[in-house]
Amino acid sequence: MASDPTPAPAVRPALGIARFFQRTEWGLVLAIGVVLLVTVGLDTDHVYWHNPGPSVKDIVRQTVLLGIFALGAAVVIIAGGIDLSAGSVIAFSGTICATLLLWLAPDAVRLNQPLPLWVMTVACLGALLSGFLIGSLHAWLITVVGLPPFVATLATLVGLRSLSRALVAYVNQNSTQIPIPNREFRALANELWIPIAVCLALLAAVWLLMSRTVVGRHLYALGGNENAARLSGVPTDRLKWLAYCVSAVLSSVAGILYVASVAVVEPETLGKGYELNAIAAAVVGGCSLQGGIGSIPGTLLGALFLRVVMDGVAKIIKSSADVYEGLIVGVVVAVAVAFTQLRQAGRGGVRFFSGGLGLAAIVNLSLFAGVLLALLLRESELGGWTIFGSVAALVAVLLTGVRFAEGRRHKQK
Repeated sequence: MASDPTPAPAVRPALGIARFFQRTEWGLVLAIGVVLLVTVGLDTDHVYWHNPGPSVKDIVRQTVLLGIFALGAAVVIIAGGIDLSAGSVIAFSGTICATLLLWLAPDAVRLNQPLPLWVMTVACLGALLSGFLIGSLHAWLITVVGLPPFVATLATLVGLRSLSRALVAYVNQNSTQIPIPNREFRALANELWIPIAVCLALLAAVWLLMSRTVVGRHLYALGGNENAARLSGVPTDRLKWLAYCVSAVLSSVAGILYVASVAVVEPETLGKGYELNAIAAAVVGGCSLQGGIGSIPGTLLGALFLRVVMDGVAKIIKSSADVYEGLIVGVVVAVAVAFTQLRQAGRGGVRFFSGGLGLAAIVNLSLFAGVLLALLLRESELGGWTIFGSVAALVAVLLTGVRFAEGRRHKQK
């Protein structure tokens, strides 16, 4: 038989409360502290020092919202898949929720009158049901039709957002948005304890699922070696269905809270690009994109790390900070994945900067580091060109030193 029936070893989750935080988590706690200290040092207004309250509230709010659907992304990644549709599911679920609110209680929604509890409950359940159906669709496309997870979720990434825009235009007379100013509904997000409680409850539930149940161990085994798991009797198709449903439903929860937070559904912008944020939080938190390895508490800490970095950049550069959000997330994902690969492959003596391609990498990384620091510190007294030249030269020297060290190590072998 070509396949080995023994599952490949995978990093299993901690089973005790004492090991709730492992090495990756403590490293993230340290990294978050370093980012905060750097922000305090470089922020000329010293906002964290003089008036930390609003910043802390904003970071917590954005972290719990990101953390909710990042937990779903982590489950899918641990199971060996990928979900690119989180942002569009947020937009679609938010649209379903707003549409049901508008249909069931139009006066309460438009005129900010008291909203019956049953209306809010039905609207939220409808949004969650839409997430469950989307997750089931993903599982069907992957397990029955045979589409790669990347293709299946990429299709819904594009299609769901377009469907959301069409639904909004139909419901609200060719408008691009549905305003939801109702104070009872907005309280779901404006009362900060509510999203915090929801996030912590979901964190506990997902952690227990992944660390204390047979299903969780099977999800890790599925991501570690799908063929071996199948030959061992693990119901791989059902596990994929579970993983993608968890991811989509948690994105729907986030969609409800995001709509309550901004008081409007605008599918063209709501949740746009958030799928990368979710994957970034999971990867930074210790999940391997190859599957079978991951940390649920680390994912939430990864979300906190991303939000602290983004808030720190906003404090340092003062204006147009949102322009750099995608850049920051992209860099964090690349560095996190590269660090994992370098740590694993470096033990085998792999040379990362050898040959012409290595030289090109040194040039690219040096120029990128110089441009990035020059943009972020453009208001510094040193001047943009000085920062660019100094940083680019320093990175080039360091990487060239790594290149020579690799060469000497290779010759000694």
